[in-house]
Amino acid sequence: MGAAQFDKLATLLHAANLLDESTLTQAVATAAMHDVPLIAYVVAKNLVPSATITALLAKTLGESVVDLDEISLTSLPKTAIEPRLLAKHHVLVLADKGTHLVIATSDPTRQEMLKELRFHAGKHITPALVDESQLAKALGKLFLGAQYDLAALPDSQHTDAPDDDITLDAPTVKFVNQILLDALGLGASDIHVEPFEERLRIRVRIDGVMRPLATPPKHSGAAIATRLKVMAQLDTAERRKPQDGRLSFTLPTGKIMHFRVSTTPTVFGEKIVLRALDGTQSLMGVEMLGMSKSQQEMFVSALQKPQGMILITGPTGSGKTVSLYTALSLLNHDAINIQTVEDPVEVHLDGINQVNINPKIGLDFADVLRSFLRQDPDVIMVGEIRDTTTADIAIKAAQTGHLVLSTLHTNRACDAITRLQNMGIATFNIASSLSLVIAQRLLRKLCNHCKTPISVPDARLNELGFSADDIRRATIFAPTGCHRCHRCQDGYQGRVGVYEFLPIDAPMSERILAGASGNELHQAMQNQGLMSLHAAAIDKVCQGMTSLQELHRVSTL
Repeated sequence: MGAAQFDKLATLLHAANLLDESTLTQAVATAAMHDVPLIAYVVAKNLVPSATITALLAKTLGESVVDLDEISLTSLPKTAIEPRLLAKHHVLVLADKGTHLVIATSDPTRQEMLKELRFHAGKHITPALVDESQLAKALGKLFLGAQYDLAALPDSQHTDAPDDDITLDAPTVKFVNQILLDALGLGASDIHVEPFEERLRIRVRIDGVMRPLATPPKHSGAAIATRLKVMAQLDTAERRKPQDGRLSFTLPTGKIMHFRVSTTPTVFGEKIVLRALDGTQSLMGVEMLGMSKSQQEMFVSALQKPQGMILITGPTGSGKTVSLYTALSLLNHDAINIQTVEDPVEVHLDGINQVNINPKIGLDFADVLRSFLRQDPDVIMVGEIRDTTTADIAIKAAQTGHLVLSTLHTNRACDAITRLQNMGIATFNIASSLSLVIAQRLLRKLCNHCKTPISVPDARLNELGFSADDIRRATIFAPTGCHRCHRCQDGYQGRVGVYEFLPIDAPMSERILAGASGNELHQAMQNQGLMSLHAAAIDKVCQGMTSLQELHRVSTL
């Protein structure tokens, strides 16, 4: 690999041994596919710490680093460069010196960016090196700074009025666009538009927790709902039945974001939920998932087997999709045929044959699975096993030379066996086909800048399930909140997975055949030295990654 193939930053990262060739190649391709700077992608995915790259660039280029945290964003000058271009190129204008502009960039080596900005500004461009993490936060604050013009929203109090009478004027369109922008900027996974008797509430789910975003006038609810339904190509006249659709939204950077849209009629109007489908959030290396070293090895080992079933279990929003796509990324190469059936396809992966189910025409998981078996697959991914027919076909596929990946909604790994039995799958088929079951949750990570060590009595930790060794090694931290930690300033920044692995080896298979209960299987797993979900969460607390509040929120003894 060399400069002829990659830009200067990629070459520097490889030369400094910060990224291996395979990881770097994937990062460059993914960043280009999503039209984001390489440095923004690498830092966002935690492939290399932002400070490490900044130090490398400063040393290589002989430049000092500007501390963006010490600069007031409200004092930045306005220029002829459109905000859309600033967002696209991931830069800020720090100063207008008359003949030239000083811009903040985390990668001054991007010559095409400097050239385009020079053209639009009509001035010379002087880059100032800044830390990528600081720049991303500053850009987020600036682009999310617009106030909602609530007074300009139309009055559509009569929600039973014909669709033609609900005006989709500029204020409604602008308001909905701003809601989508703000939610994405906050890193929200879901947007909820909720009508009540006296008010309309818009909330977002960030890192698994619901938060208020806006409270527009109650009378604007029908217009907002209609606008979202138009964008999702739903029937705007139908307000009595649930509808599902999908909408696309173009960011100021030019990147296109996709949302899954669901409507349901409530007594006070339609509630609408949008789920963000961000491919960049679902593509990461296995080392970034939060698994322990031994868990990573078990995961990769199971994926290398030519047949068998790997099940990932957990509630909605526990990160199962990310784990599945990580597995698919590891398996994806020209030597094997991978086919997936999903509801819906959330991330388009080049080289993988992906199918959406379509209940409207009777195309369900089972129908697609049957067709897959005539398509010469090596690997099959089923988005979710929902019924006996799908489970039966998937199990048989795993027994006949195919590697099958899928998910179930169970709390513990051992409960997946019980769930399959309750679906009517014969115990001997379960024991002979299952290779690995993984239960998982997502914990919010404490902000490293403001987390505060606290004293917790040993007796209290013991009540929470901490072992004597856990108590000896643990430094317990609590969230505080600062301007650096997310835009919610709640003391948390991002999430990390915790996992419970149940490998179905020969002894475990014999226990299943002998009719062992879920609790007996769970105890056998722990007797083998494998961590339960609760123990894995405690380990993250002991490492200072998360808090006791998060342990309590997502895990029980």
